[in-house]
Amino acid sequence: MPIIVYGIPNCDTVKKARRWLDANGVEYTFHNYKQSGIDEKNLKQWCKVFGWETVLNKRGTTWRKLPDNIKNNIDEASAIELMQEQTSLIKRPVVSQGTTLLIGFKEADYEQALQTGP
Repeated sequence: MPIIVYGIPNCDTVKKARRWLDANGVEYTFHNYKQSGIDEKNLKQWCKVFGWETVLNKRGTTWRKLPDNIKNNIDEASAIELMQEQTSLIKRPVVSQGTTLLIGFKEADYEQALQTGP
């Protein structure tokens, strides 16, 4: 099964994940949100698996710069719309391999979840 890493190249957490994958000989395709965007289908699936509150990155400057009326009235539908418009609002990286999904980077999770052998 192909592995896809979704993220932004200059994100430190994405860099850590990619370094781990490279060091462990794991082949993957990188999907750059900034260049390619993200479709609603993926966002809905990620929100279904992790919950939209987890997928929505509230730690970054993009979130902090949003008007309070948007931040105070957010729900899943508006979060998905915002994440499509401003991809920096998506927690990174999201790693997909078939039905396996990971969000963020924890080495132990990667070791356990990613099928890297034949």
